[in-house]
Amino acid sequence: KVTTVTNGDGKFTLPKLAPGNYDILVQMIGYSPYSKNIIISNQPIQIIIILTENTTFLNTVVIKPDPNRPYYISLFKDYFIGKTPNAADCKILNTQVLNIDDDKANRLITITASDFLIIENEALGYRLKYLLENFEYNYNSKIIYYAGHPYFEELKGSKAKQKRWLKKREIAYNGSTQHFFKSLYHNKITEEGFVINKLATIPNVMRLPDSLINANVKKLTAGRQGLINTLKFNGEDSLSYWIRQRNLPKTMNTLNRAPILIDTLVKKYNSDLKTMKFNDALYIIYKNEMEDASYSSSGLRQNRPLDIGNFQISLLYLREPIICFYGNGAILDPKSTLYSGYWGYEKIADMVPMDYIAGGKIQ
Repeated sequence: KVTTVTNGDGKFTLPKLAPGNYDILVQMIGYSPYSKNIIISNQPIQIIIILTENTTFLNTVVIKPDPNRPYYISLFKDYFIGKTPNAADCKILNTQVLNIDDDKANRLITITASDFLIIENEALGYRLKYLLENFEYNYNSKIIYYAGHPYFEELKGSKAKQKRWLKKREIAYNGSTQHFFKSLYHNKITEEGFVINKLATIPNVMRLPDSLINANVKKLTAGRQGLINTLKFNGEDSLSYWIRQRNLPKTMNTLNRAPILIDTLVKKYNSDLKTMKFNDALYIIYKNEMEDASYSSSGLRQNRPLDIGNFQISLLYLREPIICFYGNGAILDPKSTLYSGYWGYEKIADMVPMDYIAGGKIQ
Protein backbone atom coordinates (compact mmCIF):
# COMPACT_ATOMS: atom_id res chain seq x y z
CA LYS A 1 0.00 0.00 0.00
CA VAL A 2 3.06 2.32 -0.18
CA THR A 3 2.55 5.19 -2.61
CA THR A 4 4.12 8.53 -3.55
CA VAL A 5 4.21 11.15 -6.33
CA THR A 6 7.17 12.68 -8.15
CA ASN A 7 8.36 16.24 -7.78
CA GLY A 8 8.68 18.67 -10.71
CA ASP A 9 11.91 16.97 -11.82
CA GLY A 10 10.33 13.52 -11.88
CA LYS A 11 12.14 12.35 -8.74
CA PHE A 12 10.51 10.29 -6.00
CA THR A 13 11.49 8.59 -2.76
CA LEU A 14 10.05 5.57 -0.97
CA PRO A 15 11.61 5.64 2.52
CA LYS A 16 11.89 3.04 5.26
CA LEU A 17 11.37 -0.07 3.13
CA ALA A 18 12.23 -3.30 4.92
CA PRO A 19 14.61 -5.67 3.09
CA GLY A 20 12.79 -7.77 0.52
CA ASN A 21 11.42 -8.05 -2.99
CA TYR A 22 9.33 -5.13 -4.31
CA ASP A 23 7.50 -4.22 -7.50
CA ILE A 24 7.67 -0.54 -8.39
CA LEU A 25 4.57 0.52 -10.37
CA VAL A 26 4.40 3.83 -12.22
CA GLN A 27 1.34 5.37 -13.86
CA MET A 28 0.97 8.63 -15.77
CA ILE A 29 -1.87 9.68 -18.05
CA GLY A 30 -0.87 9.32 -21.71
CA TYR A 31 1.85 6.76 -20.96
CA SER A 32 1.87 2.98 -20.68
CA PRO A 33 1.96 1.58 -17.12
CA TYR A 34 5.46 0.62 -16.01
CA SER A 35 6.67 -1.98 -13.54
CA LYS A 36 10.11 -2.88 -12.29
CA ASN A 37 11.12 -5.52 -9.76
CA ILE A 38 13.75 -4.48 -7.23
CA ILE A 39 15.42 -6.16 -4.29
CA ILE A 40 16.08 -4.01 -1.22
CA SER A 41 18.83 -4.97 1.21
CA ASN A 42 20.38 -2.76 3.88
CA GLN A 43 21.53 -0.01 1.48
CA PRO A 44 19.46 2.56 -0.43
CA ILE A 45 19.21 2.03 -4.18
CA GLN A 46 18.51 4.41 -7.05
CA ILE A 47 16.58 3.47 -10.19
CA ILE A 48 15.89 5.27 -13.47
CA ILE A 49 12.48 4.87 -15.09
CA ILE A 50 11.65 5.79 -18.69
CA LEU A 51 7.98 5.82 -19.67
CA THR A 52 6.70 5.23 -23.20
CA GLU A 53 3.70 6.91 -24.78
CA ASN A 54 0.52 4.87 -24.83
CA THR A 55 -0.64 4.76 -28.44
CA THR A 56 -4.18 3.88 -27.37
CA PHE A 57 -4.47 7.40 -26.00
CA LEU A 58 -3.00 8.99 -29.11
CA ASN A 59 -5.03 7.34 -31.86
CA THR A 60 -8.73 6.74 -32.37
CA VAL A 61 -9.33 3.12 -33.33
CA VAL A 62 -12.61 1.59 -34.48
CA ILE A 63 -12.90 -1.99 -33.24
CA LYS A 64 -15.46 -4.46 -34.51
CA PRO A 65 -17.38 -5.91 -31.54
CA ASP A 66 -16.54 -9.51 -30.67
CA PRO A 67 -19.77 -11.46 -30.01
CA ASN A 68 -17.79 -13.90 -27.83
CA ARG A 69 -16.27 -11.19 -25.62
CA PRO A 70 -18.92 -11.46 -22.83
CA TYR A 71 -18.08 -15.18 -22.53
CA TYR A 72 -14.34 -14.47 -22.23
CA ILE A 73 -14.92 -11.69 -19.70
CA SER A 74 -17.09 -14.02 -17.62
CA LEU A 75 -14.43 -16.75 -17.78
CA PHE A 76 -11.75 -14.22 -16.76
CA LYS A 77 -13.79 -13.04 -13.78
CA ASP A 78 -14.38 -16.62 -12.59
CA TYR A 79 -10.73 -17.66 -12.84
CA PHE A 80 -9.08 -14.36 -11.86
CA ILE A 81 -11.44 -12.80 -9.31
CA GLY A 82 -12.68 -16.23 -8.17
CA LYS A 83 -15.96 -17.81 -7.11
CA THR A 84 -15.71 -17.39 -3.34
CA PRO A 85 -18.34 -15.44 -1.35
CA ASN A 86 -15.99 -12.41 -1.42
CA ALA A 87 -15.86 -12.59 -5.22
CA ALA A 88 -19.59 -11.83 -5.37
CA ASP A 89 -18.78 -8.38 -3.94
CA CYS A 90 -15.96 -7.63 -6.42
CA LYS A 91 -16.34 -5.60 -9.61
CA ILE A 92 -13.91 -4.91 -12.45
CA LEU A 93 -14.71 -1.31 -13.38
CA ASN A 94 -12.84 -1.13 -16.70
CA THR A 95 -13.02 -4.46 -18.56
CA GLN A 96 -12.50 -2.51 -21.81
CA VAL A 97 -8.72 -2.53 -21.16
CA LEU A 98 -8.61 -6.34 -21.47
CA ASN A 99 -7.14 -7.81 -24.66
CA ILE A 100 -8.19 -11.39 -25.39
CA ASP A 101 -6.51 -13.99 -27.58
CA ASP A 102 -8.11 -17.43 -27.98
CA ASP A 103 -5.55 -19.79 -29.53
CA LYS A 104 -7.91 -22.56 -30.58
CA ALA A 105 -5.11 -24.67 -32.09
CA ASN A 106 -3.32 -24.92 -28.74
CA ARG A 107 -6.53 -24.58 -26.71
CA LEU A 108 -5.06 -21.67 -24.78
CA ILE A 109 -6.72 -18.39 -23.80
CA THR A 110 -4.35 -15.50 -23.11
CA ILE A 111 -5.52 -12.18 -21.67
CA THR A 112 -3.46 -9.01 -21.16
CA ALA A 113 -4.40 -5.44 -20.22
CA SER A 114 -3.47 -2.13 -21.82
CA ASP A 115 -3.79 -0.29 -18.49
CA PHE A 116 -4.26 -0.94 -14.80
CA LEU A 117 -7.34 -3.01 -14.02
CA ILE A 118 -9.51 -1.19 -11.50
CA ILE A 119 -11.10 -3.69 -9.11
CA GLU A 120 -13.46 -2.65 -6.34
CA ASN A 121 -13.59 -5.20 -3.54
CA GLU A 122 -16.55 -4.30 -1.33
CA ALA A 123 -16.06 -7.50 0.68
CA LEU A 124 -12.61 -6.54 2.02
CA GLY A 125 -12.82 -2.75 1.64
CA TYR A 126 -10.12 -2.36 -1.02
CA ARG A 127 -9.87 -0.66 -4.38
CA LEU A 128 -7.15 -2.41 -6.39
CA LYS A 129 -5.13 -1.08 -9.28
CA TYR A 130 -3.83 -4.29 -10.77
CA LEU A 131 -1.19 -4.19 -13.51
CA LEU A 132 -1.94 -7.50 -15.26
CA GLU A 133 1.14 -8.91 -16.95
CA ASN A 134 -0.44 -12.11 -18.19
CA PHE A 135 -3.39 -14.44 -17.73
CA GLU A 136 -3.54 -17.91 -19.26
CA TYR A 137 -6.13 -20.66 -19.17
CA ASN A 138 -5.26 -24.00 -20.71
CA TYR A 139 -8.35 -25.98 -21.74
CA ASN A 140 -6.39 -29.26 -21.81
CA SER A 141 -4.55 -29.13 -18.47
CA LYS A 142 -7.19 -26.94 -16.73
CA ILE A 143 -4.28 -24.96 -15.29
CA ILE A 144 -4.84 -21.23 -14.66
CA TYR A 145 -1.87 -18.89 -14.48
CA TYR A 146 -1.89 -15.17 -13.87
CA ALA A 147 0.77 -12.67 -12.86
CA GLY A 148 0.67 -8.99 -12.12
CA HIS A 149 1.23 -6.24 -9.61
CA PRO A 150 -1.52 -5.02 -7.26
CA TYR A 151 -1.75 -1.68 -5.50
CA PHE A 152 -4.29 -1.46 -2.67
CA GLU A 153 -6.28 1.62 -1.69
CA GLU A 154 -8.56 1.69 1.36
CA LEU A 155 -12.25 2.23 0.63
CA LYS A 156 -14.07 4.74 2.79
CA GLY A 157 -16.90 3.48 4.95
CA SER A 158 -18.68 3.79 8.28
CA LYS A 159 -17.19 2.44 11.50
CA ALA A 160 -19.43 -0.61 11.17
CA LYS A 161 -18.19 -1.25 7.62
CA GLN A 162 -14.57 -0.83 8.61
CA LYS A 163 -15.01 -3.25 11.48
CA ARG A 164 -16.57 -5.81 9.12
CA TRP A 165 -13.74 -5.29 6.59
CA LEU A 166 -11.08 -5.84 9.25
CA LYS A 167 -12.66 -9.14 10.24
CA LYS A 168 -13.02 -10.34 6.65
CA ARG A 169 -9.43 -9.35 5.82
CA GLU A 170 -8.16 -11.43 8.70
CA ILE A 171 -10.22 -14.42 7.54
CA ALA A 172 -8.89 -13.94 3.96
CA TYR A 173 -5.29 -13.77 5.18
CA ASN A 174 -5.52 -16.71 7.59
CA GLY A 175 -4.55 -19.95 5.88
CA SER A 176 -3.55 -18.20 2.62
CA THR A 177 -0.34 -18.88 0.69
CA GLN A 178 0.98 -15.57 2.01
CA HIS A 179 0.28 -16.66 5.59
CA PHE A 180 1.80 -20.10 4.96
CA PHE A 181 5.09 -18.90 3.46
CA LYS A 182 5.46 -16.17 6.07
CA SER A 183 4.96 -18.78 8.81
CA LEU A 184 7.38 -21.15 7.06
CA TYR A 185 10.04 -18.45 6.76
CA HIS A 186 9.86 -17.66 10.49
CA ASN A 187 9.54 -21.36 11.49
CA LYS A 188 6.09 -20.84 13.05
CA ILE A 189 4.10 -23.40 11.09
CA THR A 190 2.65 -25.21 14.11
CA GLU A 191 1.92 -22.04 16.09
CA GLU A 192 0.06 -20.54 13.12
CA GLY A 193 -2.17 -23.60 12.67
CA PHE A 194 -0.58 -25.38 9.68
CA VAL A 195 0.19 -29.09 9.34
CA ILE A 196 2.44 -30.28 6.49
CA ASN A 197 2.25 -33.85 5.18
CA LYS A 198 3.65 -35.46 2.03
CA LEU A 199 1.44 -36.71 -0.79
CA ALA A 200 3.36 -39.18 -2.92
CA THR A 201 2.39 -40.54 -6.34
CA ILE A 202 3.10 -44.26 -6.65
CA PRO A 203 2.40 -46.89 -9.35
CA ASN A 204 -0.97 -48.61 -9.06
CA VAL A 205 -0.02 -52.19 -8.23
CA MET A 206 -3.57 -53.33 -9.11
CA ARG A 207 -3.02 -52.36 -12.75
CA LEU A 208 -1.12 -54.76 -15.00
CA PRO A 209 1.46 -53.51 -17.53
CA ASP A 210 0.20 -51.76 -20.67
CA SER A 211 1.93 -54.29 -22.91
CA LEU A 212 0.00 -57.17 -21.32
CA ILE A 213 -3.33 -55.31 -21.32
CA ASN A 214 -3.04 -54.22 -24.96
CA ALA A 215 -1.96 -57.66 -26.12
CA ASN A 216 -4.98 -59.34 -24.53
CA VAL A 217 -7.47 -56.71 -25.76
CA LYS A 218 -6.06 -57.09 -29.27
CA LYS A 219 -6.29 -60.90 -29.12
CA LEU A 220 -9.87 -60.90 -27.81
CA THR A 221 -11.10 -58.32 -30.34
CA ALA A 222 -9.41 -59.84 -33.37
CA GLY A 223 -11.83 -59.79 -36.30
CA ARG A 224 -14.23 -57.29 -34.72
CA GLN A 225 -12.23 -54.04 -34.70
CA GLY A 226 -14.38 -50.96 -34.43
CA LEU A 227 -17.08 -52.80 -32.47
CA ILE A 228 -15.50 -52.63 -29.02
CA ASN A 229 -17.45 -49.51 -28.05
CA THR A 230 -20.81 -50.91 -29.15
CA LEU A 231 -20.62 -54.51 -27.98
CA LYS A 232 -22.23 -55.39 -24.66
CA PHE A 233 -20.55 -57.81 -22.29
CA ASN A 234 -21.85 -59.51 -19.18
CA GLY A 235 -19.00 -58.08 -17.10
CA GLU A 236 -17.55 -61.49 -16.30
CA ASP A 237 -15.91 -62.41 -19.59
CA SER A 238 -12.20 -61.99 -20.34
CA LEU A 239 -12.59 -58.93 -22.56
CA SER A 240 -14.50 -57.06 -19.84
CA TYR A 241 -11.70 -57.84 -17.39
CA TRP A 242 -8.98 -56.45 -19.64
CA ILE A 243 -11.03 -53.34 -20.47
CA ARG A 244 -11.44 -52.69 -16.74
CA GLN A 245 -7.70 -53.13 -16.35
CA ARG A 246 -7.06 -50.55 -19.09
CA ASN A 247 -9.41 -48.09 -17.36
CA LEU A 248 -7.65 -48.32 -14.01
CA PRO A 249 -5.42 -45.30 -13.17
CA LYS A 250 -1.72 -45.91 -13.69
CA THR A 251 -0.78 -44.15 -10.46
CA MET A 252 -2.24 -43.64 -6.99
CA ASN A 253 -1.76 -40.95 -4.37
CA THR A 254 -0.67 -42.01 -0.91
CA LEU A 255 -0.66 -39.67 2.08
CA ASN A 256 2.25 -39.89 4.50
CA ARG A 257 1.08 -38.33 7.77
CA ALA A 258 4.46 -38.44 9.47
CA PRO A 259 5.51 -34.92 10.59
CA ILE A 260 7.87 -33.13 8.24
CA LEU A 261 10.86 -31.48 9.91
CA ILE A 262 11.08 -27.89 8.72
CA ASP A 263 14.88 -27.97 8.93
CA THR A 264 14.95 -30.67 6.25
CA LEU A 265 12.45 -28.83 4.04
CA VAL A 266 13.65 -25.21 4.23
CA LYS A 267 17.16 -23.85 3.74
CA LYS A 268 18.56 -20.34 4.06
CA TYR A 269 19.70 -18.84 0.75
CA ASN A 270 20.88 -15.39 1.89
CA SER A 271 19.96 -12.80 4.51
CA ASP A 272 16.58 -12.15 2.84
CA LEU A 273 15.62 -15.37 1.04
CA LYS A 274 14.90 -18.95 2.01
CA THR A 275 14.41 -21.90 -0.31
CA MET A 276 12.33 -25.06 -0.28
CA LYS A 277 12.44 -28.23 -2.37
CA PHE A 278 10.64 -31.56 -2.18
CA ASN A 279 9.39 -34.42 -4.31
CA ASP A 280 5.77 -35.13 -5.28
CA ALA A 281 3.45 -32.71 -3.41
CA LEU A 282 2.92 -31.13 0.00
CA TYR A 283 -0.47 -31.81 1.59
CA ILE A 284 -1.10 -28.71 3.71
CA ILE A 285 -3.84 -28.56 6.34
CA TYR A 286 -4.90 -25.28 7.96
CA LYS A 287 -6.62 -26.17 11.24
CA ASN A 288 -7.71 -22.74 12.44
CA GLU A 289 -10.51 -22.31 9.88
CA MET A 290 -13.07 -24.56 8.25
CA GLU A 291 -13.72 -24.72 4.52
CA ASP A 292 -16.37 -22.35 3.18
CA ALA A 293 -19.72 -24.02 2.42
CA SER A 294 -19.61 -23.04 -1.26
CA TYR A 295 -16.19 -24.71 -1.66
CA SER A 296 -17.71 -28.21 -1.53
CA SER A 297 -19.38 -27.65 -4.93
CA SER A 298 -16.31 -26.08 -6.56
CA GLY A 299 -14.85 -29.39 -7.77
CA LEU A 300 -11.57 -28.59 -5.98
CA ARG A 301 -12.16 -30.31 -2.65
CA GLN A 302 -9.39 -32.72 -1.69
CA ASN A 303 -9.78 -36.27 -0.44
CA ARG A 304 -8.92 -36.65 3.24
CA PRO A 305 -8.78 -39.15 6.09
CA LEU A 306 -12.01 -39.12 8.12
CA ASP A 307 -10.34 -37.72 11.24
CA ILE A 308 -9.22 -34.50 9.48
CA GLY A 309 -12.77 -33.21 9.20
CA ASN A 310 -13.63 -30.01 7.37
CA PHE A 311 -10.32 -28.18 7.76
CA GLN A 312 -8.91 -26.27 4.78
CA ILE A 313 -6.65 -28.53 2.69
CA SER A 314 -4.38 -27.42 -0.15
CA LEU A 315 -1.80 -29.13 -2.35
CA LEU A 316 1.49 -27.47 -3.27
CA TYR A 317 3.50 -28.68 -6.28
CA LEU A 318 6.86 -27.46 -7.55
CA ARG A 319 7.24 -26.43 -11.19
CA GLU A 320 10.92 -25.60 -10.67
CA PRO A 321 13.59 -27.58 -8.76
CA ILE A 322 13.35 -25.16 -5.82
CA ILE A 323 11.25 -22.17 -4.78
CA CYS A 324 12.54 -19.01 -3.10
CA PHE A 325 10.46 -16.92 -0.71
CA TYR A 326 10.73 -13.88 1.56
CA GLY A 327 9.86 -13.17 5.17
CA ASN A 328 6.63 -11.37 4.19
CA GLY A 329 5.35 -14.48 2.38
CA ALA A 330 6.18 -13.31 -1.15
CA ILE A 331 7.53 -15.85 -3.65
CA LEU A 332 10.42 -14.80 -5.87
CA ASP A 333 9.07 -16.56 -9.00
CA PRO A 334 5.28 -17.06 -9.00
CA LYS A 335 5.55 -19.62 -11.82
CA SER A 336 7.64 -21.92 -9.63
CA THR A 337 4.57 -23.12 -7.71
CA LEU A 338 1.26 -24.78 -8.58
CA TYR A 339 -1.69 -24.90 -6.17
CA SER A 340 -4.81 -26.99 -5.97
CA GLY A 341 -7.42 -27.49 -3.29
CA TYR A 342 -8.36 -24.50 -1.14
CA TRP A 343 -5.51 -22.35 -2.45
CA GLY A 344 -6.75 -23.02 -5.97
CA TYR A 345 -10.20 -21.86 -4.88
CA GLU A 346 -9.12 -18.50 -3.41
CA LYS A 347 -8.01 -15.84 -5.88
CA ILE A 348 -7.88 -12.03 -6.22
CA ALA A 349 -11.12 -11.47 -4.27
CA ASP A 350 -9.44 -12.96 -1.18
CA MET A 351 -6.06 -11.24 -1.53
CA VAL A 352 -4.68 -8.75 1.00
CA PRO A 353 -1.58 -6.51 0.66
CA MET A 354 1.84 -8.05 1.24
CA ASP A 355 2.34 -5.64 4.15
CA TYR A 356 -0.88 -6.80 5.80
CA ILE A 357 -0.61 -7.34 9.57
CA ALA A 358 -3.27 -9.38 11.33
CA GLY A 359 -5.11 -7.81 14.25
CA GLY A 360 -5.34 -4.31 12.78
CA LYS A 361 -7.54 -1.60 14.26
CA ILE A 362 -9.96 0.95 12.80
CA GLN A 363 -8.13 4.18 12.10
